[in-house]
Amino acid sequence: MTAKRKWSVEVTGHSDAMDLEEHIFESGDAKKIAASLKRSAEHSDRRKAEPFQSAMSMLNFYINRAGKNLPQERKKVLEKTKDELRAAFGRPKQD
Repeated sequence: MTAKRKWSVEVTGHSDAMDLEEHIFESGDAKKIAASLKRSAEHSDRRKAEPFQSAMSMLNFYINRAGKNLPQERKKVLEKTKDELRAAFGRPKQD
């Protein structure tokens, strides 16, 4: 892996990013991913923002990091996770 690609590992490992359940983004269940992100955001001592914002930011970070390499099926699950995350935090669904 090139140095250019390792920046994301550095960000998630040594920044104020919240601690995540291992391999959570590999799950095919949007509700499970959302629940795990919510749990991590609410219990993390390493986040700077509110739990909802931290959880959504981490999800978006993962989606953006994968970029064009993210298979369409995985992207569908992760996009559905956004709706599940909003529901878990009692936020309105976006169109």
